[in-house]
Amino acid sequence: MRLSNGIHSLFTFAVAIFPVMFLAVFFYLPLLSMLKEGCLDPSGSLTLHYLIQTLRDPYHYHVISLTFKQACLSTIITLLIGLPGAYIATKFDFPGKAALQAITTIPFVLPSIIVSLGFILLFGNNGILNNALKWLFHLDAPPLRILYSLKAIVLAHAFYNFPVVVRFVSAVWSSIDPRLEDAARSLGASDRQVFQHVTLPLILPGILASAALTFIFSFMSFAVVLVLGGVKYATVEVTIYTLMTVLLDYKMGSALAIVQSLFSLSFMYVYAHVLDINRPTNRLSVRKVPQPKIIVTRRDVVSIRGASIMTYAVLVLLMILGPMLAVCAYSFVKHTGNTTLVSAAAYQKVFATRYNSLLGTTPLQSIRNSLFFGVMTVFCSLPLGVCIAFLLTKTTLPHKKLFDALVMLPLGISSVSLGLGYVRSFHKPPLLIAGTWYAIVCAHTILAYPFVMRAVTPLLKKMQPALIEAAMSLGATRTAAFFLIELPLIKPGLLVGATFAFAMSLGEMGTTYLLYRPVLTTMPISIYRFLSSHDFASASAMGVLLMCVCGLLFFCIERLGYSTF
Repeated sequence: MRLSNGIHSLFTFAVAIFPVMFLAVFFYLPLLSMLKEGCLDPSGSLTLHYLIQTLRDPYHYHVISLTFKQACLSTIITLLIGLPGAYIATKFDFPGKAALQAITTIPFVLPSIIVSLGFILLFGNNGILNNALKWLFHLDAPPLRILYSLKAIVLAHAFYNFPVVVRFVSAVWSSIDPRLEDAARSLGASDRQVFQHVTLPLILPGILASAALTFIFSFMSFAVVLVLGGVKYATVEVTIYTLMTVLLDYKMGSALAIVQSLFSLSFMYVYAHVLDINRPTNRLSVRKVPQPKIIVTRRDVVSIRGASIMTYAVLVLLMILGPMLAVCAYSFVKHTGNTTLVSAAAYQKVFATRYNSLLGTTPLQSIRNSLFFGVMTVFCSLPLGVCIAFLLTKTTLPHKKLFDALVMLPLGISSVSLGLGYVRSFHKPPLLIAGTWYAIVCAHTILAYPFVMRAVTPLLKKMQPALIEAAMSLGATRTAAFFLIELPLIKPGLLVGATFAFAMSLGEMGTTYLLYRPVLTTMPISIYRFLSSHDFASASAMGVLLMCVCGLLFFCIERLGYSTF
């Protein structure tokens, strides 16, 4: 039995209404406003003056060049750190491997403002590492001057993105049929030749995909560059923010945002193309038997192989846990004159209900705001992501590839550019919502729903149409069949997607910083405000709370099955 075309069309139409309307109003309208601002002169005539001026202006050219440079360097360093991890994850088994793999996921769900705070506390001129080196070697000046430099930006991006490389490449590497490598060895190939001619071509799409994604994340990075780069190393994203909020030059800000969006969308196209290549078309390359694992025991620590794995594991743990432990340590520090005391005063300040002039609200209210925005983002992004995933997998939607491209477009638009579009679109009637909580929630939903869609889509694809047909043959409506059969079966994907959406909302800073009023201050903005006033203890205390919530979310993702995502 097949579903009637009438029922199919009516149900498809009903499912499509919400995502089409939501994206039209809260994504494409702001995007159109940004284009209008950057491509129209004050009289309303079409002009390329602002775009050309952006590319010709020496300062803006320097900013664009610097953005490319730091993104390229960040990608290279991330690959250098991540590829050995992917090799170890694929080829070796050793005590503590599961825990190490779990820890490498932490940076992926950690807000970028926490990464920036941790790097300041660990690598700053008066940070833990410099103070330890000065004490150890009796130095008067800090030996490591990393902050407010390109090195700080690149290292922070590598810390933030190397889990992407480990996950992508190890997943592809593990899927290779080991008999291909064995066949090459049986024909006389050395290990180097096997890797060069068999393994590398098969894992190259995974390497390219992770590199493209790392480049995109680094290219559109905001909080890391804002905190660690300083004025000298401002990137395109930070410059757009400065043009918008400091210089109030919306024309040039929009023009620069258009240029950035064109570049980032081009990178997204490359990433999507590489993913298509990564889908195995040669059945011989797909794993038929599991990849053999080399067992490394505690006795092997003295061997070159064991020592290498141990060294890499220790360095990764220091890189990941070092900034986090620095944040935790500083949250209990209180400076009184020249005396440093251990105190919980910072936590008392963070949970205070008294108005804080630096934040424009109470610190406790900023915590409530973040949790509220996160919950509302989940409630909005879940139906949006599920509807879009359903349209792409379960319907005969015309021009499905075009629709797929249109709904994935938000991934190529930076958070600051989206915030710019909201400011210009929703500052006057009939949509006067700029500066309200629902504008922030809608923006967070636009940034979060692709995570939900990505988590749900594989489960919907695997579902057999016969289940729905059987339910409808027994008298169930199409809507009832969805809620009674399909929805329970995609529950794991919903939970993973909701967790990622909540984590994204908690850590989001770029769009929120352009849209919020003091009463809507969030935890990341509070951390940045405390940092700007050099109140590191309060920033750390707020950061610890944010890390605890993100840690709980990370635990949920691991338990629910990260592979689903």
